[in-house]
Amino acid sequence: MDEGTKRTVQKLPLLSVKAGPRDGEEWNKRLKEELTALIQYVKVNKEADNDWFQIECNKTGTRWTGKCWYYYEQIRYEFDLCFDIPVTYPATAPELMLPQLDGTTSKMYRGGKICQTVHFQPLWARNVPRFGIAHALALGVSLAF
Repeated sequence: MDEGTKRTVQKLPLLSVKAGPRDGEEWNKRLKEELTALIQYVKVNKEADNDWFQIECNKTGTRWTGKCWYYYEQIRYEFDLCFDIPVTYPATAPELMLPQLDGTTSKMYRGGKICQTVHFQPLWARNVPRFGIAHALALGVSLAF
């Protein structure tokens, strides 16, 4: 992980509720923590002039969709971003997908899912339940580019 990513992740609040989509009211508490961390992540990005995504969730917080963008040689490339929260969340990280990039690099597979096994999964496992969606975006999408 590069130093810039590490500094960004350190600015994000750590979560405390260990609950997934099947955990009723505890999931609602977790979702509030997730949204608070996402708001902080957006603020950190805007302060660093690094605004690169827009995302929203369904009513239950289990399906997330949006857009992310990347600038290369002064051209903006925009991609759909989506993921589902696994039933075993937060023990299992969400699989972030950029469908338009499916199969374009060795880092992309099965519908545009970002390959996170070697770098991301061990870090996620060490930080359950403290890491959440904001952390996944900060760490995971950077692996795609």
